[in-house]
Amino acid sequence: MFGARCLLRALRSCSSAPCPRHRPAARVSVRGALGIQSANGERVKVQAFPVKYKERHPLEYLRQYPHLRCRTNVLGSVLRVRSEATAAIHSFFKDSGFVHIHTPVITSNDCEGAGELFQVEPSSKIKVPEENFFNIPVFLTVSGQLHLEVMSGAFTQVFTFGPTFRAENSQSRRHLAEFYMVEAEISFLESLQDLMQVMENLFKTTAMTVLSNCPKDVELCHKFIAPGQKDRLEHMLKNNFLVISYTEAVEILKQASQNFTFTPEWGADLHTEHEKYLVKHCGDIPVFVINYPLALKPFYMRDNEDGPQHTVAAVDLLVPGVGELFGGSLREERYHFLEQRLARLGLTEAYQWYLDLRRFGSVPHGGFGMGFERYLQCILGIDNIKDVIPFPRFTHSCLL
Repeated sequence: MFGARCLLRALRSCSSAPCPRHRPAARVSVRGALGIQSANGERVKVQAFPVKYKERHPLEYLRQYPHLRCRTNVLGSVLRVRSEATAAIHSFFKDSGFVHIHTPVITSNDCEGAGELFQVEPSSKIKVPEENFFNIPVFLTVSGQLHLEVMSGAFTQVFTFGPTFRAENSQSRRHLAEFYMVEAEISFLESLQDLMQVMENLFKTTAMTVLSNCPKDVELCHKFIAPGQKDRLEHMLKNNFLVISYTEAVEILKQASQNFTFTPEWGADLHTEHEKYLVKHCGDIPVFVINYPLALKPFYMRDNEDGPQHTVAAVDLLVPGVGELFGGSLREERYHFLEQRLARLGLTEAYQWYLDLRRFGSVPHGGFGMGFERYLQCILGIDNIKDVIPFPRFTHSCLL
């Protein structure tokens, strides 16, 4: 029994990468098959732990064991960084005078165009299909933005940080069905420049806090998972982020010698291959792309009233290795502009409450959202988003 306990302690120290903590060295040797006896005296063979001692398992292999991979040093480091980054984000907003709002996970709005939805129904609906628990269709949230806009009329600066859900049939390295979003709304905001400054400050302040508070964990990831990422991150932190317009971005892409799967043209959305090229073109410095075509963006983004290429005051932040990290905009605070756009889209009845926010008094305001897992990918250099969240959920996979 004593030998089994020693082995268990040794197995708990197994890792897919060397441990960043300084601990006394320990070694255990087992010869023959380890076993225990059942109550009736039968010998029961103990199954081998799937994570081999001193073997550097690929992150993809560890993904098969969501209940065990957190015991490895590399996932332990990633999750400690995740915890530290979470605390740093909350501290940033608190120090900046923001009020933390708990936005609902179950919602009747779909944030118009933010992504495919998971509909919520009680399990009893299978037995009594005519019943509707909420009397209206409800969904898992794809964004807390619209609820934050409600609150920004009372508290000026608000943020939320919680799970969001998108039913996109994607197996890409950048997408999950359940992920965490950091979202903020700021009243009395009249320019994209002011909004971009908050976004850049959030990125840099959080990264520097993480580097200061858990350097060994970051070092492990940079050394064994993403060699060279330390220099890339320092390059991002010491330079001011760049700004280009959507129109300039399209021209850069058109002049590129690289052949793209999706041909760049004005009026079409930017794809991941375009985003990564633009960042490289800009010297691997994060770059803000602003003023997107009105037809590409949701109804709540502020009309720039520019012609003939009609744009809205939208902004995306593109970062090395990931592509889009932040998305934001000035919101359309002018009642008649918003009313006309909702009418054109046939959404007036569904968003009457949103019009009320303008009808009963509004101010210029704006906001943004940041994908937390993508942020962790960016600072740690981890290629697959499934490796920076404790229990990844994606199409055809929901282990545990």
